[in-house]
Amino acid sequence: MSTALSSALTPTKTVNLATGEPEAKREEIRSYFHATFDVYEKLFEVMESDEAYYQRADPLRHPLIFYYGHTAVFYVNKLVLGKILKERINPEFESTFAVGVDEMSWDDLNDAHYKWPSVAEVRVYRNQVRAAVDQVISESPMTMPIGWDSPFWIVMMGIEHERIHLETSSVLMRQLPLDMVKPLEEWPICNTDSEVQQNDLLPVPGGEVTIGKDHSHALYGWDNEYGTQTEQVADFKASKFLVSHREYFEFMQDGGYGDQKYWTEEGWAWVTYEKAEAPRFWIKDTSAPEGWKLRTMAEVIDLPWSWPVEVNYLEAKAFCN
Repeated sequence: MSTALSSALTPTKTVNLATGEPEAKREEIRSYFHATFDVYEKLFEVMESDEAYYQRADPLRHPLIFYYGHTAVFYVNKLVLGKILKERINPEFESTFAVGVDEMSWDDLNDAHYKWPSVAEVRVYRNQVRAAVDQVISESPMTMPIGWDSPFWIVMMGIEHERIHLETSSVLMRQLPLDMVKPLEEWPICNTDSEVQQNDLLPVPGGEVTIGKDHSHALYGWDNEYGTQTEQVADFKASKFLVSHREYFEFMQDGGYGDQKYWTEEGWAWVTYEKAEAPRFWIKDTSAPEGWKLRTMAEVIDLPWSWPVEVNYLEAKAFCN
């Protein structure tokens, strides 16, 4: 693995935009940009073939070719909007890859058809965008602290947006047929399981809680993070550990997916629509211990019973109920 990619895969903290010398901060942002671009490129090496890019892994999402182009287009569209880039790189791409299928409801289907470009064409475009953003980083005036009116704020927006899509794209890859993805040595599967711990509910005293931040905050933020809101929270209890596969399995064995009383109205409609019996990435397999395996991004492994369970909000709410 190259040194640059190794750095990109290492857990990275976002850039402090309030302190530091301007030219050093310019190079810090440049490094953060390229590291993010590199790791997103590496993620798509999971795809076994170009065909996999055009498979719709989830009915509520575009095929992965969209997400491969989308994060690059985001930089260009925001920089053009901010009048930092004077010309578009590829107007057609910057329209096609601009808006995703990001429904707020699980049943809000969109069956629109798109004419997608080739993977090679999108790869060339991504390289063009990388060069353009690097040039913006080199040529834009740098003053500290970096605020909303700085070109570097837009660059940071693009970086953090691409890092969000590291997660969302990897989840879609996890939903592709197994023969369309391949394991990568950079992301080996953890093979450690341990004894499942008894999970107890611990008391948490209530009190006044304030969330949010002001415009002088040192880290990049999305618009809905600013301002503050204060709430009075009553005493409550929280589990000592994250809910394990084993603990959630008990909910399943108790008929949790078949009893409407645990579910919200939307949750029960989702269960009915999906015919859900288990979390999305659990796979029934009679050869596995207790009949279940787990789909990871590119492999299927025996279900590790001590691991935290991955469920959607509707399932989590039903479990808590």
